[in-house]
Amino acid sequence: MRKGIHPENYRLVAFKDMSNEDVFITKSAAVTKETIEVDGVEYPVVKMEISRSSHPFYTGKHKLVDTAGRIDKFKNKYSSFKK
Repeated sequence: MRKGIHPENYRLVAFKDMSNEDVFITKSAAVTKETIEVDGVEYPVVKMEISRSSHPFYTGKHKLVDTAGRIDKFKNKYSSFKK
């Protein structure tokens, strides 16, 4: 590994999913000014809009997209611009 290219301020950081209030703790060098208390220990906190606990792909609640219908709509819409 090359020296001097990796951050040296790794520490335990709490990542909080704002959509479902899930909190997980991992090592990070993310800069933050806020803190949160988890199990009696205070950690710096990084707030996220979406994480593994709320993303539709990981929760199994994703929707199938009809790409063929979208392509047909696009072709119909711009067919009048053909040369």
